[in-house]
Amino acid sequence: MDFAALDTLPRIGLADLEERAALQTRVDRKYVLAVDAAGLLLEALAPHAVVLEINGIRQFAYESLYFDTPELSGYHRTAHRHRRRFKVRTRTYVDSGSCWLEVKVPGPRGSTVKYRAPHDREQQHTVAAGRAFVDEVFARHGLPAGSRVVLDSALRTEYLRFTLLLPDNNSRVTVDTALRWSTDDDQVRLPGTVIVETKTGSAASRADRELWRRGHRPVAFSKYATGLAALRTDLPAAPWRRVLRRHFTAAREELVHG
Repeated sequence: MDFAALDTLPRIGLADLEERAALQTRVDRKYVLAVDAAGLLLEALAPHAVVLEINGIRQFAYESLYFDTPELSGYHRTAHRHRRRFKVRTRTYVDSGSCWLEVKVPGPRGSTVKYRAPHDREQQHTVAAGRAFVDEVFARHGLPAGSRVVLDSALRTEYLRFTLLLPDNNSRVTVDTALRWSTDDDQVRLPGTVIVETKTGSAASRADRELWRRGHRPVAFSKYATGLAALRTDLPAAPWRRVLRRHFTAAREELVHG
């Protein structure tokens, strides 16, 4: 996977990135691209971008484990665009070994609000130690909480990510490759596909405008919901049907016939 331009970019450290792009409440736009198209995007952005580098590393391994109720309430609320929807996950930064418990809920005007707390990596498969944190966020946003809500692991995602900062408006761009989704029973990989996500305030970023100029448009995509829909064809999947048909069909056929 050739992202040679990545090595030529100026670096930025994590603390500086977080200070420059403190967007816990943000507008996210997601694009699903072929690897070659993502490489061309990187080349176009290179004169205007800096790249996150930590301990000499610029592309990082991520593992996320998503949690949902036995009835998959989180999934169904997302599929039906329920006003009170949620995602709960543990996210492990494999290279550093750090782990966080995260809760994402809708914010005002199409934004996303993310709450996070440190989590023991040895406990990444359960939210038990951080359940009070999850319940507090749920209660704050009018979601059922406490003993009424059982949260079990539902899906694992793994990928490699690099992060760009565009200093002209302090927007971020993440590029995810080597994508893999798995449950206890099945898995699906998309080796030739890249997920590009722009994270901005209300105004579109230079990356968005460059993508639009090249004919790419934002799509409805959720790593949790789209990945679970790819593995569970019995689930309602209307918001992601176009992405599933265009990008996951071959992978799902391989899953069925492999």
